[in-house]
Amino acid sequence: MGLAQYAIVAVDDHWSVLHDGNAHGDYATKEAAFESAAAAATIAVKQGHEVHLSVPGNDAERPNK
Repeated sequence: MGLAQYAIVAVDDHWSVLHDGNAHGDYATKEAAFESAAAAATIAVKQGHEVHLSVPGNDAERPNK
């Protein structure tokens, strides 16, 4: 099986899930984007894929949401 990578990314004033080079979703919070990515990652695990899920910490460049 392959590798499924999910990264939570800030896009303007919202959050998205980066997967296969494309940003998916429009989430108001980082936590909501994480929940969506975790659901997708669960399916990938069941299919036998290795899964990487990345979530950024808070930093000075991104307003806390």
